[in-house]
Amino acid sequence: MIGTIDGALLARMVIHAAASINSQKQQINELNVFPVPDGDTGTNMGMTIATAATELKKKAPGNVGAVAQVNANALLRGARGNSGVILSLLFRGFAKALKDKETADGADFAIALDYGVATAYKAVMKPAEGTILTVSRLAARRAAEAAREDRSLEFVLDEAIKEGLIALDDTVNQNPVLKKAGVVDAGGKGFLVILQGMLDELRGEPMPEDADEGSAGEQKTDYAAIAAEEITFTFDTVFIVRKDEHYNGLEAFQAYLNSVGDSLVIGESDDAFKVHVHTDIPGAVLSEAQKYGTLELAKIENMRTQAEDLAAGRHIQSTDDLEEDDHDHCAAPASAAPEKKYGFVSVCAGDGIADVFRDLGVDRVVSGGQTMNPSTQDILKEIEATPAEVVYVLPNNKNIIMAAEQCIPLAEGKTVVVLPTKTIPQGVSALLSFDPDAIQEDNTDAMTQTIQNVHTAQITYAARNSDFDGFDIKEGDYLALAENQLFGTDRDLSALLNRLAEAEPQQNAEFITIYYGEDVTEEQAQGALDIFTAACPSAEITLLSGGQPVYYYLISAE
Repeated sequence: MIGTIDGALLARMVIHAAASINSQKQQINELNVFPVPDGDTGTNMGMTIATAATELKKKAPGNVGAVAQVNANALLRGARGNSGVILSLLFRGFAKALKDKETADGADFAIALDYGVATAYKAVMKPAEGTILTVSRLAARRAAEAAREDRSLEFVLDEAIKEGLIALDDTVNQNPVLKKAGVVDAGGKGFLVILQGMLDELRGEPMPEDADEGSAGEQKTDYAAIAAEEITFTFDTVFIVRKDEHYNGLEAFQAYLNSVGDSLVIGESDDAFKVHVHTDIPGAVLSEAQKYGTLELAKIENMRTQAEDLAAGRHIQSTDDLEEDDHDHCAAPASAAPEKKYGFVSVCAGDGIADVFRDLGVDRVVSGGQTMNPSTQDILKEIEATPAEVVYVLPNNKNIIMAAEQCIPLAEGKTVVVLPTKTIPQGVSALLSFDPDAIQEDNTDAMTQTIQNVHTAQITYAARNSDFDGFDIKEGDYLALAENQLFGTDRDLSALLNRLAEAEPQQNAEFITIYYGEDVTEEQAQGALDIFTAACPSAEITLLSGGQPVYYYLISAE
């Protein structure tokens, strides 16, 4: 039995755990009972701990306490979705218990697990049993008992996992929804996969092969196959630019890049674009890039010298080899100086919806929503870039609220207020009720109250077969949600729209707004408008192109 670990081994245990959950994320995703395509539990937990693994790989391991702190900091900023946030909370408490420790044995580990559970329970407003909280609590309790029997870390961790598996099996009996579906809690499963990955590293088990980050879709130059004389352009140049308000497409920039280099790849999101190009004039390329926005990150490497180093049997120099300084590379960016009292950050997906938010005064938009929950760091970055004293955050998704709330103590020099908007229409209505001349407390109260008066319906599709809440759902069925609860299913989209239009919230509404998604044609959207116009003659109805993924329609009734 391995009794004690040092910082280097703890770092490897976390890295192994990240690989383990990555290899099983789809299995964990399949445990999600609700069949709506979403940023599922396995994906969110995997991306959250992958942030920590990446950071630990970059840093020379210190003692156990230092490694635990690096891990906790990275998890906090990388947290995605509610499951990712709870995972970060568990390891935040874990790090507090191991602070300043050189090594850790089973008893230390048991105390750290208990601290983690306490931190998570304290942060969750309404902790429910039959969840990751239950599994972690019972695993920690057994760890404490086991430590009194044998202080070796291997024994304690093994016993904690065994008890956790029993608790996981029992979640199906503690949660009525899980019981009906006949599955265990996905978050609890993910937590145990992480603990098992840590134990596997402790025992010298091989890391899952399909979890190698370098092989997961990320292409890297094979310098071993390239001779220096075969390199047309010298500098491998990669950079990210945050778009500004004058951005009007990249066609001209793409033509310029093709004229001064090769191997061009451009990736673009709503707010930024990333460029990879081989060129002889990286400085000129970066200067040209700044005509399209703000340069945020750049990496330039000399491929000729790298090829020469390889041919000579020397280590290939890379920007990854730059000596670490005292800067915390996981820290938030410098805060924009306040130019006004209030500012807004909104999370949304779809160009049309982003335009609506910007037209209503939102300063920064975080691209995300269903299927792509942004991390705490993603949200914090936009908060810091907002030049205001008080920054209101509109998560617009129930699975993003917790990640947004983690930003409150992290933002420097700003007051952050997270409004509990669970849908896009709630976020829009909150903005419409904002008064720039009112004090913060009055604005917060007014916007929060407005949110309660917005009825939201959404239409999407079933990502998997499910027997949920009395509905026999088949993969590919159209699903209608009302206030995030399942309203109905149908194979006929028009029939489902008719039923929604005839429902009480829409019948009693004065204003109805229909946002149609990226997979809906203008003709189809007009058909939806005709259905609601006929069914709701007393309402003022507006049709807008939202461009949102996953959801065919978002419908707001007020």
